[in-house]
Amino acid sequence: MKRIILILPVLFIMHYTYSQSNHSCCSEMSATDRFAAFGSDAGFVAAHPDPIPIHLTDLKGTMITFKCKDGADANGYEVKSDKPTSKYILMFHEWYGLNDYIKSMADALQSELSDVNVLAVDLYDGKVAATSDEASKYVQTVKTDRAVNIINGAIDYTGSSTMGSIGWCFGGGWSLQSALLMGDKCKACVMYYGMPESDKDRLSKLQAPVLGIFGLQDGYITPAVVAKFQDNMKDLNKSLQVKSYDAVHGFANPSNPKHDEAATKDAWNLTINFFKDNFK
Repeated sequence: MKRIILILPVLFIMHYTYSQSNHSCCSEMSATDRFAAFGSDAGFVAAHPDPIPIHLTDLKGTMITFKCKDGADANGYEVKSDKPTSKYILMFHEWYGLNDYIKSMADALQSELSDVNVLAVDLYDGKVAATSDEASKYVQTVKTDRAVNIINGAIDYTGSSTMGSIGWCFGGGWSLQSALLMGDKCKACVMYYGMPESDKDRLSKLQAPVLGIFGLQDGYITPAVVAKFQDNMKDLNKSLQVKSYDAVHGFANPSNPKHDEAATKDAWNLTINFFKDNFK
């Protein structure tokens, strides 16, 4: 009995130490794995309330499938310009999946830019989360190899040499990863509070200017994480424009109880102008 009493404090200390250090241990992971690890973090899940159900019937685009080199088809929501154009922007969903909210954002982006096609890529292979608990499970099941195959499949599908990317949250990190995969085809990358790439060897291959939009109250993609990203990009002489708002993670999603309308509007205007300037 005495042994048990002595061991319990040690176990408590070990648990406490692990809890306090679990974010730093994630720094050894890839950027995408670091974000996926948040799916098992109760605090992160709690910061993402269940999304408000949005079911739209007047969407402009259509669901499509395209081939991937791993042999499995992938899905996407494509919004084509009224006038034929070879320009494409790949859009990446939040951790809830390719739901009607993301589809509506694809519609809105295409309408704002006019002469650009938008393809919202489904990295969940058809799964859409109705709750944060579901989303926390889905985000942890995304395999990097499969996601890369999906993105490369989307790039091949477009056949475009003038591309861009945009994403929020989970998709913000994948927006940056897709820009790396596109190489010189990518003319502009926008990432909303996504996990930056911290590997400078990988970042050195980036050829697109980046607009990073973040929240100063974000407890996960923290100001310190953003500052390190800025330092790395500066060291590599890469183009990065950062705008941080006094807002929480996910502030641009209207389903968020702490949705910041003013910041969202300002960030959207920056996004549209950024694409217009870099697609000239």
